Amino acid sequence: MAHNVGGGLPPIFFLWGMALFNDWRAAFYMPSLAAITVAVIAFFLMRDTPQSCGLPPIEEYKNDYPPDYNKEKSEQELTAKEIFMQYVFPNKLLWYIAIANVFVYLIRYGILDWSPTYLREVKGFEMQMSSIGYFLYEYAGIPGTLLCGWMSDKVFKGSRSITGLFFMILVTIAVAVFWLNPAGNPTIDMACMIIIGFLIYGPVMLIGLYALELAPKKAAGTAAGFTGLFGYLGGSVAASAIVGYTVDFFGWNGGFIVMIGGCILAIILLFLTKLSEKKQKAINAKIG
Repeated sequence: MAHNVGGGLPPIFFLWGMALFNDWRAAFYMPSLAAITVAVIAFFLMRDTPQSCGLPPIEEYKNDYPPDYNKEKSEQELTAKEIFMQYVFPNKLLWYIAIANVFVYLIRYGILDWSPTYLREVKGFEMQMSSIGYFLYEYAGIPGTLLCGWMSDKVFKGSRSITGLFFMILVTIAVAVFWLNPAGNPTIDMACMIIIGFLIYGPVMLIGLYALELAPKKAAGTAAGFTGLFGYLGGSVAASAIVGYTVDFFGWNGGFIVMIGGCILAIILLFLTKLSEKKQKAINAKIG
C-alpha cells in the first residue's frame, strides 16, 4: 500500500510546509525532508543477513533446511557485483518480468499523469472533477492490491504470473473502455478510473514479489531492485515522455494505443515467464 498511501501524503506535507514557511517550494522540500528522515532511520535500524550480525543462518536456527541444502555454498557471502552477475543477469525470467514491469508502470503512470488533462480536454470535466478522479484512482489501489495478493495465494495457489495475467487482461479492457467511452458519460469515465486504479497496483506489487521467488535467497533484494529499476526508469519515464510525445503528434488515440500496446506486451511477457518458472524455482532451491 506504500505506493498509494505515499501518493496521497505529498499534498499533506505541502500544506504543512505552506503553513510553516508560507513558501510554495515546500511542495518540494517537505516531502524530501520526510523521505530523508525515514532513510536515516532505516540506515541505522535495518540489517543485512543474520550472519552479518554474528547470528547463525535462519535454516540452522530453525532447524528447517530446504532440499539439497549446502551450508558452505548456500550461506557464502558475496559482493553485490557477484550476486548480480551470478544470479540476476543470467536469469532470463527476471529479464522477462523486469521488462513487463516497464509496461505495467507505463499504464500506471500513463493514466495517473495524463488522465486529468485527458478528462478536461476530451471529456469536458471541470478541474475539481478531474482531481477527484485522480484521487479515486490512487486510493482504489489499496483494496485492489490487497485483493490481488489474497487471490494470488488462495485462488491461484501461489501463481504470481497467472494472477498478474488475470489482472492485466482486466486492465486492458478497462483502459479500452476509458478511451472509447464518448464524452458526456462522466459516470463511466469515473468508474473506469476507479477500476484501472483498483487493478493496476496489484501487478505492480506482484512483480516485485515474483522477483523474490525467481531468484535465490541471497539475491532476493538485488532481484527486486532490478525489476523496480526497470519500472521506475523505464515505465515512469516512458509514461511521461513517450505518451506525451505520442499525444502531441498523433492525438489522444495514439496515446491510448501506446498504453494498450503496453498492456498486451506485459501480458505476453508474464505468460512467457509462466512457461519456465517451475524450472527456475527448482534451480533456486538447489542453490539455497
